Formats: sequence, C-alpha cells, structure tokens
Amino acid sequence: MSISSALNNAVSGLTANARIAEVTSSNLANVLTDGYGRRSVELSAVQVGNMGGGVRIDSITRFSDPGLLADRRLADAALQGQERSAGMLMRLEQTIGGPEDLAGIGARLAAFETALISASSDPASEMRLATVVSRLGDVTQTLQNNTRSVQALRQEADAAIARDIDKLNAALQQVEAMNADIVRLTGAGNDVSALLDTRQNVVDQIAGIVPIREMPRDNGAIGLMTTSGTTLLGGQAVQFGFTPTPTITADMTLTSGALSGVTLDGVTLDPATGIGRLDGGSLGAAFALRDQTLVDVQSSLDGIAVDLIARFQDPVNDPTLAPGDLGILTDQGAVLDLADTTGIAGRIAINTTINPTTGGTPSLLRDGLNAITPGPEGNSAQLNNWIAALGAPRADLSGSSPQTAAGRAAVFTSQIGATRLAAEEQLSFTAARWDTLREAELANGVDTDLELQMLLRVEQAYAANAKVVQTVDFMLQRLMEI
Repeated sequence: MSISSALNNAVSGLTANARIAEVTSSNLANVLTDGYGRRSVELSAVQVGNMGGGVRIDSITRFSDPGLLADRRLADAALQGQERSAGMLMRLEQTIGGPEDLAGIGARLAAFETALISASSDPASEMRLATVVSRLGDVTQTLQNNTRSVQALRQEADAAIARDIDKLNAALQQVEAMNADIVRLTGAGNDVSALLDTRQNVVDQIAGIVPIREMPRDNGAIGLMTTSGTTLLGGQAVQFGFTPTPTITADMTLTSGALSGVTLDGVTLDPATGIGRLDGGSLGAAFALRDQTLVDVQSSLDGIAVDLIARFQDPVNDPTLAPGDLGILTDQGAVLDLADTTGIAGRIAINTTINPTTGGTPSLLRDGLNAITPGPEGNSAQLNNWIAALGAPRADLSGSSPQTAAGRAAVFTSQIGATRLAAEEQLSFTAARWDTLREAELANGVDTDLELQMLLRVEQAYAANAKVVQTVDFMLQRLMEI
C-alpha cells in the first residue's frame, strides 16, 4: 500500500466517523422528541484494484416500523374519538344531574309532588298553593335549562367539526408540500430524515381526526387513504368543506338541511350521515354527538315534557276541563300538539291562569282550572286528582310500557349515567391499547445505552485513523529529511 493510499483511507475513515458521531449525537439529543426516527449511517468499503480504498458513506437510514405505526395511528383515531365522546357525555351528566341531584328533573318532580301533598292536607292555605305553582315552575325551568344545555353541546360539537375540517385540510396541504420536498431532495442525494420526522408528526395529527392508512410512493413520497376507502392524498391533497352553524335549536337536524355535512371538493360526501367514510376518529365522534347522541337526549327530554303536559290537560284529572282545553302545563301557552313535540321541553310553561307572576290564581289548582266560581276552601279532591295524575302509569308516544312521571324521569337520568359509564369503559380499554402500542413503538426508538457504546467505538476508530494520519505525516517528514 502506498503512503497516499494509506492517507486516503485514514481521511475517509475520519470523515465517516465524524458523520457517525454527528448522527449518534442527534439520536441522543432527540431521545424524547415525538416522531423522531432513530438514524444510522450506512457504510461500504471502497475497492481500488485488489486493495481496499477506504470507506464510503452510502446513506443515512431512518428506522421505522410501518406496521406498528399503522396500528398506533388507528388507535389514535379511536382514542381521540372516544375521549371527545366521554368528555362531552360527562359534561352532559353534570348538567342534567344524576338521580340524587337536587337540581335534577327527578328531584324537581319529587318536590312538586311533595308540595301537592302538603297543599292537599290544607287546601285553604294560599301559601301552600303558591308553593305548588313555584315547585311546578322549577320543573319547567329545569326542562328548559336542560334543553338549552343539550343544544349548547350540539353547537360545541358542530364547532369541533369545523375545527377538525380546518386542521385536516391544513395538514393534508403540509403533507403534499413535504412529499414534493422529499422527492426533490432524495433525487439530489440529500438526507431527508428530518423531513420524514416532520411529516410523520403531521400524519399523526390527521390520524387523530380520521382513521387512515399510509401508502408508500416513489422516492419517499406517501399517499393517504381512510380505512374505509376515501382518498385523502394521492398526487394532490383533496379539499374538504364544512359550514358551521353558530346557533342550533332542537328542531335543526342534518336530514332537515338545517345543519351542514362534510363536502369533498365541493360535493356532499353523504346526505344521510354528513360524514360518509370519514367516521372513526374525533371527526366522527363530533358528528355522532351532534346528530345522534344529543338528539336522542333531547328526544327523551321532550318525552318527559309531553308526558307531563298530557297528564295535566286530561279531562279525567280535572272535571272542569273539556277536550282541547289547556291544562296546568302548556306548550308556550298552547295545547299539546302531538305532531309538534320536537323541542317541547324547551317550550313547556305553566298555565298563566294559575301563575301569580302573570296575574293568575293558584287557588284554581284546588277548584279546577276552568271553575267559574270558587269551590269550598277545604275541598282537597282536585289536589288529590293532580297527585293521582302525577303517579298514574302512562305509556309514551312510542307505546313503551307505562310509567309514572317520576319513573320516566328516573329512567332518563339513569340512561344518561349508563351511556356515560359505557363511554368511559370503552375509553379505558382503548387508552390501554394505545399505551401498549405506543410503548412498543418507543421500544424501537433511540436506545441511549447503545448510542453511548457507539460513541465510544467512534472515539476509538477516530483515534486510530488520526494515528494513521500522524504516522503518514511522520513518514513523509523522514522522507523529506533524506
């Protein structure tokens, strides 16, 4: 081997070891960085004739497990969707109140019944009759407040859809731009590991919104598709659209056209569901809350309101009433219309004829709503009728098994709690699965012990190559002295 060959070999070794030291230190520095893929330097020997010619840096390899990454991203979608559902259901339960909540509909009905019983024991007491009206007002106010709360949560879900669509569009544009950069830089022979890290983080954001699969393309580019087959990124990113609704009322639904669904490049994805094949992540959870879960809750509230109005406008429970007359509860001053019950829990009101705040007379509870002349002050028959009406089993509009007013309210609050509990149990399972996949993914990341061992080896190799250079320099000096 000539002196020049030895010098070239040593210099190439120094260069390679410097690059390895740089990559290894980068691995150690980013051990806690999300999305960072461990790198390694790929080397090969340079052959010159029959003798070695040093070492060559072939590439920088970024390590990643595509199968594990895909599974973790699917878990991301499930986790974020269930976190959104469980969180909103918890807030709903806190707003509606549980069976033991003194501000809940069950407690309000119990207080109203207690007031009726108290008034029936002393029907001449104007104060006790006024208390009955006040407790009935608490019932109507609770139903109205619950309706407003449910619709406010639907508005939040609608706003969450809009945010998710904006994030999805922005992220897809970013991935498209990074694809172009990666293809260009790869073709020029540059290291694109940092761009791959950034792109992985952006794709992870998309995976939380909709469940996706990543498809490799030429020169490091990728395509994205939902697990159900909707293309998000082929050659170019698609554009999704959504029109948020600032104010939502109980009668506003997707099927009626009052609420928006998602559009794809200007075309509605699915008029029936509004989301088409994008379901499964946080976006799907927001649609389910806005158009299904909370709509069902409102329907149950409306069922309670319908039941109460019907009980107290039935002539069987007040002989002074005729069919079509107002009872002690009304639909904003009108009789119950079974063809228009959507949102009635937000419209339920006390009949003004018994409400002292509107000039009414609470004693009509004792005498009958349409009594022409006052009855005996000590007669509790009509008050007992109201008590019996409240406790009589009645079927709802769906023809379910008959229930008392208190029983229907108890079933409603129990269903809210059961739905929230089921969502939290599902969230717990999904979170445990996500943790397992995430730990497996991190296990394939940077191992600080191995990286430190590599640095020690680099130090030794660097010193050895430097010694070769020093030796060659000494030999050349001796030659110059001859």
